[in-house]
Amino acid sequence: MKYVIIGNSVAACGCSEAIRKVDAQNPIVVISDEKYRVYSRPLISYYLGGKVDESKMYIRDEDYYEKNKVETKLGKKAVAVDFKNKEVILDDGEKVKYDKLLIATGGKPFIPPTKGFELKNVFTFIKFDDVKAIDEAIKNGAKKAVVIGAGLSGLKAAEALIKRNLDVTVVELANRILGSILDLEASKIVQDELEKHGIVFKLETSVDEIIGDGKVEKVKLKNGEVLDADIVVFAIGVVPNIDFLKGTELKINRGIVVNNKMETNIEDVYAAGDCAEGYDFVFEQQRVIPIWPNAYNQGETAGYNMAGVEKTFDRGFPMNSIGFFDVHMITAGIVVPTSSDIEVLVKHDKEKNIYRKIYLKNGRVVGFMFINSIDRAGMITNMIKEGFNVESIKHRLLEEDFGYLDLPKEIRQEKILGGAKA
Repeated sequence: MKYVIIGNSVAACGCSEAIRKVDAQNPIVVISDEKYRVYSRPLISYYLGGKVDESKMYIRDEDYYEKNKVETKLGKKAVAVDFKNKEVILDDGEKVKYDKLLIATGGKPFIPPTKGFELKNVFTFIKFDDVKAIDEAIKNGAKKAVVIGAGLSGLKAAEALIKRNLDVTVVELANRILGSILDLEASKIVQDELEKHGIVFKLETSVDEIIGDGKVEKVKLKNGEVLDADIVVFAIGVVPNIDFLKGTELKINRGIVVNNKMETNIEDVYAAGDCAEGYDFVFEQQRVIPIWPNAYNQGETAGYNMAGVEKTFDRGFPMNSIGFFDVHMITAGIVVPTSSDIEVLVKHDKEKNIYRKIYLKNGRVVGFMFINSIDRAGMITNMIKEGFNVESIKHRLLEEDFGYLDLPKEIRQEKILGGAKA
């Protein structure tokens, strides 16, 4: 038995660690186009901002692969998979045989066709090498940065750049920042905080052209405005990194379609993480859920099943915990409802800059948005996971002293006796 994993991030960790709990001997091979051992992608903005050094980026020790008997092929890119002959073809022509395969290639930056993208000092913001290159440009004298995209990664890039004393402008096509996870009111709270620290926003427009003689000098926007720039960072979002698999028999929708065992439609082939499209039990549909805990859980589930132990994972749902300067927030589940059957509970303390919102469907919590008051977030998250009916206590959910004792007696007893679902 030979296990092969394409990808070397947290889903790959989950997979290899699960395999080794079951199978201590059979070979595991990890293939990655990056040269680094597994590191924390969410920390790249902190590295760029000078908050962590390289040693803090890694999430596993140097001897991790040796201890787990994992052979690595780092700095090598998988360019094709021959599913019939069970081979992964690498960019140097090497063919790696497998008996069980996990595809965990993560996401890649979404880049719209943009004139001038090829100029020097135009960057993406997803990998360790991206921020190392940006860091080098700053050391070489860059002073003005334009960030394209006001989602989580774009704003973390902007925060890091402002901490490096650059002038930073963020360009966003939507009418607000963080539009996929925040409503207008919450978005304004975060934007006000970022503007307070010097970040400038250009909303409801996009990049028309990047201008320069060999390297970036200006950015022309669709609204006609022209911005000076030494650096341009594209952080619009990510899409599954699966181009090398398109046109094969592998079933692909937005991501690689998997069941609750992380099996694809091809025998002995599994997928996990940001490239996989698994079941989102809150939205009750197949979706790509690009968050770290989901990637690890999916990878772990795949690993167990690859090693012959049946496991399922069907409780995935989106969740984000993040901060910008003095604003901290946690969001989970449905936060921008599109249907009329969602009940909304809201509490906004403008003096304290606190905003809390909970979304209910049929008496059960399906999402929440907490800004600057994240107490009880873990408890509310568990309510989503466990599917508790909170109809009798919903009037208490947003109170500052809401706690365990507010839960119905039978639920408290069930939790004490073993966590049975309500």
